[in-house]
Amino acid sequence: MTLAAPEIAPEITAAVADASRIRTRAIDRIAYANDASHYLLTPDAVAVAADAAEVGAILRGATASRTPVTFRSGGTSLSGQSSGKGLLVDVRQGFGRIDVLDGGRRVRSQPGATVRQVNARLLRHGHRLGPDPASEAACTIGGVVANNSSGMACGTVENSYRTLEGLVLVLASGTVVDTAAPDADALLRDREPALVEGLMRLRERVVGNAASVALIERQFAMKNTMGYALNAFVDFDTPAALLAHLVVGSEGTLAFVAGATFRTVPIRPAIATTLAVFPTLDAATRSLPALVSTGAATLELMDATSLRVGQRLAGTPAAIHGFEATTQAALLVEYHADDVDSLRTLAQAGARALAAEHLLDTAVFSSDPVARAAAWTFRKGLYASVAGARPSGTTALLEDVVVPVARLADTCGGLQELFARFGYDDSVIFGHAKDGNIHFMLTDRFEGAKALGRFEGFTDAMVDLVLEAGGNLKAEHGTGRAMAPYVRRQYGDELYDVMVELKRLLDPSGILNPGVIIDDDPGAHMRHLKTPVSIEPEADRCVECGYCEPVCPSRSLTLTPRQRIVVRRASTAARERGDGGLVAELERDYDYDGVQTCAVDGMCQTACPVLINTGSLMKRFRREDANPVLSTAWSAAATGWGAVTRAGSVALSAADKVPLPLVRTATDAARAVLGTDTVPRYAAELPAGGASRKRLGRVVGAVGVEPSAVFLPACVGSMFGPASDGIGATAAFTRLLERAGVAAIVPDGIDALCCGTPWSSKGYAKGHATMTARVRAAVRTASRDGALPVICDASSCTEGFASTLRDEGVQVTDAVAFAASTLLSRLTPTPVAELLALHPTCSSTQLGIDPALRAIGAAVASEVRVPDAWGCCAYAGDRGMLHPELTEAATAPEAAEVAGWGADAHASCNRTCELGMTKATGESYVHVLELLERATR
Repeated sequence: MTLAAPEIAPEITAAVADASRIRTRAIDRIAYANDASHYLLTPDAVAVAADAAEVGAILRGATASRTPVTFRSGGTSLSGQSSGKGLLVDVRQGFGRIDVLDGGRRVRSQPGATVRQVNARLLRHGHRLGPDPASEAACTIGGVVANNSSGMACGTVENSYRTLEGLVLVLASGTVVDTAAPDADALLRDREPALVEGLMRLRERVVGNAASVALIERQFAMKNTMGYALNAFVDFDTPAALLAHLVVGSEGTLAFVAGATFRTVPIRPAIATTLAVFPTLDAATRSLPALVSTGAATLELMDATSLRVGQRLAGTPAAIHGFEATTQAALLVEYHADDVDSLRTLAQAGARALAAEHLLDTAVFSSDPVARAAAWTFRKGLYASVAGARPSGTTALLEDVVVPVARLADTCGGLQELFARFGYDDSVIFGHAKDGNIHFMLTDRFEGAKALGRFEGFTDAMVDLVLEAGGNLKAEHGTGRAMAPYVRRQYGDELYDVMVELKRLLDPSGILNPGVIIDDDPGAHMRHLKTPVSIEPEADRCVECGYCEPVCPSRSLTLTPRQRIVVRRASTAARERGDGGLVAELERDYDYDGVQTCAVDGMCQTACPVLINTGSLMKRFRREDANPVLSTAWSAAATGWGAVTRAGSVALSAADKVPLPLVRTATDAARAVLGTDTVPRYAAELPAGGASRKRLGRVVGAVGVEPSAVFLPACVGSMFGPASDGIGATAAFTRLLERAGVAAIVPDGIDALCCGTPWSSKGYAKGHATMTARVRAAVRTASRDGALPVICDASSCTEGFASTLRDEGVQVTDAVAFAASTLLSRLTPTPVAELLALHPTCSSTQLGIDPALRAIGAAVASEVRVPDAWGCCAYAGDRGMLHPELTEAATAPEAAEVAGWGADAHASCNRTCELGMTKATGESYVHVLELLERATR
């Protein structure tokens, strides 16, 4: 049986202007059902909201029809608050605007922008957001406000609540109010008089009760996201400010946050970091009071399990290697200051405190940015890395608690006793020890009476432990569903009743995220737990954290990497339980949404803490589903690739002379017959064909000079000619070699060589093997068995050749990197542009050559800008021609940003990416080496 699509209330459908933005297919509902938590609730429908006004209409319709509503942006929440039944509203796609105010001292953002995106805009102004969650690459402003996010350094002083200036709120009634507006109080009194009266009445009730005030002041002196932000009743006495701060941490249960304005904090540029390894967790936690007193900005705790996982990962800090992690624990200690002298004083105090401890090795503070980046990459990805190491078919469940710092050592010891008592042998403890805030993770298959009974018993015992220590059951991850049954226990009947009344006041129909924060069912936290199944090994270790989503080109068109994986899990589960109808429906829609529209660019792997490349799985599916006829044709193409590229070039040149509508009509007709994933669509950005590579001859560059490299010009530059005002990357590079006095060998039979990406990306294994063998043989000869490095002039092809030649002992580098390291110092460029809009590629990012790309840009232009909204263009060879809608969706944010610059030059480092950006912006993108060639004439 299939996952039935329920009837959507007419009030809801009428509220959404475009019916295509209401999605009820099984694949859409399943894709959105999963967030980063251990809960799973499948919505009846998904609505992609366009703006605040439309959200207001949706909420009015939901109130009238009693339809539950859950808001979803980043989906990184860990307590079940971003998934729900009823209607799930996507507020990421249409809500990404960021406005920097007052020279960076303030910032206004919509809820769909990530913390990293906001901080990227603030960086050039020397400021950042106060909240600094580890998930900053993926978590969004909506969630930051809804969960009162904090993080590693901000504590309770610079969190969302304390740095908030105002919110644009959409109430359940549909009323939209900007709480920072001068007339916000008057507007609220006019439009929502009962709400204002009720809020002020609740405030009087709270502040008039000395016991309530004392409890609030004690619990909110620590990090606290348990229940509602009752401290707002003590801190604010005007309706708009009170409402705004009550909504902070309310997890979508009181109102929708359509925008937030924050006071930012200055970036303190002087930083010193060390990773201190202690013999035991107890020793690490007992060192905290002394370290806290030194003014440490961060004190991040990692237990032995964390260290064991880190020892298996590449690029982790040297301090955690060289010993068998059994009982040890580490503290990542960092100091921030405005200047070097102040930093030295702080670091010396920290060094003295650590010298008094029995460490495995001396802790040395360093300001090396590379070492710091390695330490923080490990720490920020720790949850997902540890969870990714769990046994297949189990769920990772992450909790976070806070206790006074003086009680942390005993609390950690108590947790370890509970792990042992309840049989959670592989549990892990880590967190923000400076604030007494720790996270712990359990892994199990949470189904069956035994497993569920064990989990329930552990949770009750953990609650006792934390409350007896005077702590909070949730510090920064939000109450969600996980701790909703325990809110009354932490606060008592009086304050819990205040929360219930607050919920009724703002959401009288109970439509906003029901079951989150307020739930009197004592077993609510035991329902809707995920029970994952094992899937293909390429993706099985995914913990559904969502870190991959912001970098995915198809995120606003079809599915993200996380969604591709969760749909695969749902399909596998349906197959195992015999639900053939659902399997058939999911597989039918997955072909386009999952497989065809994946750019297989590998950017998801750059963001994934456990290094999953979902594109590898999509390539496998393409390989397994390869059309035999097409596979044979592509195998033949590999055999005669020189002729194929020349035929393609001739065809493009011919098409360039024919009116666009005629050519497009012909390709559209072929696509209708043979399929959109088979025949490319001709587009205006396509140039005439390029020149044959064999015309280059045997040696390029300076005459009479011993060749110092092998040059493999990319076939993409041969098939697609240069822009109308350019000469192409290959010609530019050979001229630069000549001017720099450098020569390179071109392999024999160059026209027949290719990096192999066209075959690997499409899943044609036989053709790929044919091309791989030919390339390896040609390069072995030309490079004298690896004595000479190999250079390619298109970044994606460089990446492809690097993969093909990985085991051949050959160094492969991109022409951009070679130009920056070897040629630039021998040339005297004169800028040819005032402002250069520079587009790195997914391959240049993964190859690590973006600094070289910027260096070349700086040599040819007075100012170089890389868009804050930069991302993979998804042209992906011919993917952008097969599915133009993919490139259009992927490039829309970047194109919008570039359009406002008025740049007089536009460049990238890969021909098809240049075509993709030309299509997106209407500006002519060329290879950056073409600009360098112009600058050195």
